[in-house]
Amino acid sequence: MKGILKIYHPEETLKYQIQHSYCKSVYLNEEYLLELEIDTDENLDHIDDDSLHYNFPQLSFHIVDFPVDSAELAGKTFIINDSSETEYTEIDVHDDEDAYLHHNKLTFSQDEKGELELIWEGEVDDFYTHNEEPIRFKLKCHFQPDEIEIDED
Repeated sequence: MKGILKIYHPEETLKYQIQHSYCKSVYLNEEYLLELEIDTDENLDHIDDDSLHYNFPQLSFHIVDFPVDSAELAGKTFIINDSSETEYTEIDVHDDEDAYLHHNKLTFSQDEKGELELIWEGEVDDFYTHNEEPIRFKLKCHFQPDEIEIDED
């Protein structure tokens, strides 16, 4: 498992498994920029038939071009509050709905194997029921490399 996303909606806690993750600090024009992509699995086998999940089976979280102080992310915490001038965070709900992320706190650490981990906490617009109050979320993700095996002929 690469991780889990929990969205604490007032009607139910929505749980999504992480299918794909990508994280990199890129050096561009003499500054380091954080690039992050996290996609959830669209499998709904573990979900009740009447769950809010069924309208939004997959979510994608992104951070684009957020300035960081170095290539090393482990042990660092970043606060990202988008404004009308700068937007670093994006959420794709794979629907015609628009949603935005707010009050983002990203905490990077290393696990016992030395692999990068992320805990991302924040709020997201309520794209499920369109309530005006944003919903809290917490995402935990492990950035472990995929094992690729090539058979010899």
